[in-house]
Amino acid sequence: MVKTTENKHQFDILKHELVPHHEILSDEEKKQLIEKYNLTPDQLPKILDSDPVSVSIGAKPGQIVKIIRKSHTAKEAVAYRLVVESN
Repeated sequence: MVKTTENKHQFDILKHELVPHHEILSDEEKKQLIEKYNLTPDQLPKILDSDPVSVSIGAKPGQIVKIIRKSHTAKEAVAYRLVVESN
């Protein structure tokens, strides 16, 4: 039996109702975020480059991912994650 990367039964993880919206920040947005909060990227929580969502959106180590979740109290909650290489 030969393994293939394509599978008719695979689904788009980003369309699952429990997966919040993820987007990669541009270099300019990354710079603005770092300046606004006066932090260094390594102070952010991490997300592995092997995480299924990271793979799906094409995130590379060093990039920052913006995660937008629905919130009952604030309409939406925004979080940021630094993409790191998995070992």
